[in-house]
Amino acid sequence: MRRTASFFAILGLLAVLALSAGCTVYDVAVEERDLGDWTSDKNISYAIEREYLRDDLVKYMDFDAFSYEGHVFIVGEYESRDQIDRAVSIAKGVKGVRKVTTHLIPKRANDDCNTADNLELYTIVKQRLVTDTQVWSTNIDIKTMQCNIILLGIVGSATERDSAIAHARSVEGARSVESFLIVK
Repeated sequence: MRRTASFFAILGLLAVLALSAGCTVYDVAVEERDLGDWTSDKNISYAIEREYLRDDLVKYMDFDAFSYEGHVFIVGEYESRDQIDRAVSIAKGVKGVRKVTTHLIPKRANDDCNTADNLELYTIVKQRLVTDTQVWSTNIDIKTMQCNIILLGIVGSATERDSAIAHARSVEGARSVESFLIVK
């Protein structure tokens, strides 16, 4: 019995790994960046976020790092100017970072917008991007915070960028939409 359970556990793990690999292959296949740039950007983002996790001042859950061809975007909420300075310093210290752009807003103690609201906005935007056949939705990262929608990524045309922005702006309940979409 124990041997059978181990077999199925290993089989399940292998299935998850195979599916994960398939998702990565798909991501690269539809990506505007070549495999080397895509891999480098993923490594940069992971390195920055790993350092955020280790840092006592920067709160890992409050900051996200996105990298596109070495241009890093730090998006999140802050409590102090020292947090911003430290987050930017960490990002600039990672090998391969060419430029750092921030979109940071002060944390609000009593905000009407909560996690469920942000998740709902994210889901609606993602659904609209996925169902639009003119937009490669996997190339677009979406961040929502305090009911503000931030779009990041590399897209193939100005039309694709404009469609993504229009979808985000059409979502009821969004306070604002900020686009850092790069046309390649």
